[in-house]
Amino acid sequence: MVIDRTGWEKTFGGYYKGEVEFNAPMSAHTSLAIGGPADVLVSPEDPVSVKNIVMLLRRQGTPFLPLGGGTNILVRDAGIEGVVIKCRAFNRAEVIRDSGDMVELFAEAGVPLQKLVNLCREKGFAGMEGLTGIPGTLGGAICGNAGSYGCEIRDVLISVVILRSDGALERYDADDLGFGYRTSGVLPDDIVLSANLKLKKDDAAAVAARTDDFFTRKKSAQPIRERSAGCVFRNPEGMSAGRMIDEAGCKGMHIGGIEVSGLHANFFVNRGEGTAADYLALMEAVSKKVRERFGVTLDPEIRVAGRG
Repeated sequence: MVIDRTGWEKTFGGYYKGEVEFNAPMSAHTSLAIGGPADVLVSPEDPVSVKNIVMLLRRQGTPFLPLGGGTNILVRDAGIEGVVIKCRAFNRAEVIRDSGDMVELFAEAGVPLQKLVNLCREKGFAGMEGLTGIPGTLGGAICGNAGSYGCEIRDVLISVVILRSDGALERYDADDLGFGYRTSGVLPDDIVLSANLKLKKDDAAAVAARTDDFFTRKKSAQPIRERSAGCVFRNPEGMSAGRMIDEAGCKGMHIGGIEVSGLHANFFVNRGEGTAADYLALMEAVSKKVRERFGVTLDPEIRVAGRG
């Protein structure tokens, strides 16, 4: 296990370029502002460094966790064993093909999703309007097939480049990635590096108007300015988890510093010094109330990671 700078330099010296942080508090890297320390957190500068670090970690049996913007994850209070890999330096986005009424974008996984939404808004590229207000990176959005207002990231994807845990670099057509409701075929230890996206040309003012309308609706219905990790539970087929939680009388419930949002019941917000233990306990309490009221067991949408 690589846990200090000396050991790190001995193992990775010459193979890695980028930032390295030891005993890194994950509360500083998650939208919930919750989480104990990761043994090591790295932000590679280039794909070669990502591949080298993955292969060396795999060889020595050290676990690693790819992390996007930290927006749909709860890190336990005991932190994360091994290495957290963030590709935030991978933030290039550009038009690579302009043909007729369509354009093709190339974007790296570390690009904030809202940077892409805003690019499309400004240029008049239609297809991503419904994704406005969703935090995190493109890579994370692909892994969880982010979506809202009838729009999902898979709708605009052409292909995705993924680094597998064995060091293999592969390109997948979007249709081969097994996208479903808030899921994809991307494995937990896969690292998304980039994607190509297809968008339709439209009047820039019309795209901006639709984007702004969706954002206004989202602000009025979701606590997007507060510390949360997005929706806590998946919607059961044909049902709304938020509505069920609300009707079960859970709005305003809190354990420690974590509270069920009064704006949208499927969002839990960190009101202060909330902990992962508080969050998990509130999940269980809410799930129990919904089960008693509707006879339905809610499945988590949020990812839980870390020791314990």
